[in-house]
Amino acid sequence: MASEEVVDLFDEQGRRVGTAPRREVRRDNLRHGATGIAVVNGAGEVFVHRRADDKDVYPGRWDFLAGGVLQHGERPEESAARELSEELGINGAALHPLGEGDYADDATRYHAFLYLVRWDGEVSFTDHEVAEGGWWTVELLRERIQLSDWSFMPDSVALMGHRLDELTP
Repeated sequence: MASEEVVDLFDEQGRRVGTAPRREVRRDNLRHGATGIAVVNGAGEVFVHRRADDKDVYPGRWDFLAGGVLQHGERPEESAARELSEELGINGAALHPLGEGDYADDATRYHAFLYLVRWDGEVSFTDHEVAEGGWWTVELLRERIQLSDWSFMPDSVALMGHRLDELTP
């Protein structure tokens, strides 16, 4: 039997204050750490993907940030690199910090560590967390975020939706 994933908990100042099993973090909506990584190619397009339908939070929604929960003791950069590899098959890309932020709703509460990656290589969905994806212009992304028939991740929109122009050179 595989051991249960342990997650670091964070306070309102972005400091680690404890740990909890991931299932408890989800069940009790405990404040934890997470990464969000925007992937942009040389043409200035953002990689946008649809989350798998079996994800524990917001299944099937569209997202323009890869990322996930910081595991116990993991540095944000380590988590971001791991998540890029697991979700999009991107390895060895330079991470450019975009700052930190906070997000909370009825499904999740976390302190975010945000990054930008410039990537012109292949993208592959290696861990079944992504159902589909492709490169979109910032203009198309902005338009689709506004349309009600496109369901985007509310945390990504709240944390980076107003900063989309910062993603392109």
